[in-house]
Amino acid sequence: MPMDAELASWVALNQIPGLGNEGLRRLLQTFGDPAHVFATPAHTLKQVVQPAVAEAVAQGWDEAALAPVAIWLDDPQNSIITLADPDYPQALLNIPDPPLLLYVKGRRELLNRPALAIVGSRNATTQGLNNAEAFAQAASAAGLCIVSGMAHGIDAAAHRGGLRGQGSSIGVVGTGLDKIYPAANRELAHQLAQEGALISEFSLGTPPLAANFPRRNRIISGLSSGCLVVEASLQSGSLITARMALEQGREVFAVPGEGGSSRSRGAHQLIRQGAKLVESVNDIIEEIAPQLVRQRGAAAKPEVRQLPQNSSAAVQKVFALLQERSLQVDEIIEKSGLGSAQLLGILLDLELQGYLRQLPGKVYTVER
Repeated sequence: MPMDAELASWVALNQIPGLGNEGLRRLLQTFGDPAHVFATPAHTLKQVVQPAVAEAVAQGWDEAALAPVAIWLDDPQNSIITLADPDYPQALLNIPDPPLLLYVKGRRELLNRPALAIVGSRNATTQGLNNAEAFAQAASAAGLCIVSGMAHGIDAAAHRGGLRGQGSSIGVVGTGLDKIYPAANRELAHQLAQEGALISEFSLGTPPLAANFPRRNRIISGLSSGCLVVEASLQSGSLITARMALEQGREVFAVPGEGGSSRSRGAHQLIRQGAKLVESVNDIIEEIAPQLVRQRGAAAKPEVRQLPQNSSAAVQKVFALLQERSLQVDEIIEKSGLGSAQLLGILLDLELQGYLRQLPGKVYTVER
């Protein structure tokens, strides 16, 4: 994947020290794509982000800092997906805090496949590991991609099971993709890179910082139609993932464990709070089948929404362009031939009527 100027601007903005995802979104919503952000003077940027961050952005990007990324992209296994790309994972567009870009190693097409998250204890029992692997293999055989966090224990077992089926598996990591953590999962990481995928929102070189692992959990749940918890303590990060899944409107499932075991208390608590108790993968498929049908139907033939019959030719042209893929304002202007003032009026009107949704970076997408 070549490192063109547009991609370089996304990567460089993501590398600005002290600029988190919220600040990135504010900049993109205010000034447009990253190239426009970098072209904005510091005094204007300071109205949106902290002064130190504004000064860093106004200095432009450091080509030397981008060199390792360009070298990393020379490997055909590696790519970067930004929020402006047509193959950005559609499931992540529907979560409150979508990552603005994803580093991907492996099969990027898996990111838009129907998926099931499987998470649980790092210090799992033999029965827990067997359950995770068996559920993952059966779900993958049914066509679901298995998403987990590549940690010890349940995560690793879920990945192994997923890789044995047609659905394969995605590992969402809390480090840069040039680092493998934990090191003991090196062989599994290589297998995921070859047969599945590894993804991260964190820049290359990012070490295993404790704060990043809970943050990556929203991507694990966000990519998935449902989240299965297999063994978890009451203070487990798996319960964070389950809570995020619920907040994102995903189904939550739990495998019951041995009564009285600390490793089972998290799953049992989820069941008491309304998570579906599952004994076989069919329990999961039955629950999320309607979502899978909608996802597969959308992948095969996107739903065509009908505008009012009295819509102008210009409105119809803009809407038709956005039904093909999400576009930035400048791209819509170029493809439609409309003036910016007329186009912005059309976009605002369609957004207010619920036909369109604006994403960070002045990217517009059709509401489905």
